[in-house]
Amino acid sequence: MAKTMTKYQLDHFTQKVKRHFDPLIEEQELLVKQYRTEATKKIVGRLAKKMGADKILTAFKDAEEQMKKVREDARTFFIKKAKTDDKKQKLSYNFTRDNRDEISLSDCEEQLREWAKDLVDREIRRRPEGKALNQLENVKTKALDTVMESGTSEELIKALELCTKKIGITWIVDTSQIKQITN
Repeated sequence: MAKTMTKYQLDHFTQKVKRHFDPLIEEQELLVKQYRTEATKKIVGRLAKKMGADKILTAFKDAEEQMKKVREDARTFFIKKAKTDDKKQKLSYNFTRDNRDEISLSDCEEQLREWAKDLVDREIRRRPEGKALNQLENVKTKALDTVMESGTSEELIKALELCTKKIGITWIVDTSQIKQITN
């Protein structure tokens, strides 16, 4: 009769799968992130133009630049006109407030970047780096499923060895080649 595994054994195998796969997945995600950043920068302008948002962004930029100039002119004017300390303190407060309830150009640009990232993520999955990341994630999922569906630890070790061999990981580490450390 086959001996079933305990919860602790299942937890151990689950953690070991994560120890093997998570560093590889993180490394591949860094590669993908590099391409995502570059592609997102390139696609934002094209996406804005395709959607017609480029006109809005240009108008926003012009309006914000004009508003900035008007604010600076107003600030200069009122600071010059404020002769007493009391008036200067009140102006300082009024001119440093920041109203965050309004939509800004940066809000619009950030929204376009988010939409562009979604498009880029789909496209990256077609690149070799994205395919490698997808393969690693799939093999990790398969290994975790194997852990949960296996009956005995011996059976599980064999199944995980086969599963991880596909991506160049050895599940069973040969310790016979390790030399003893001497002081």
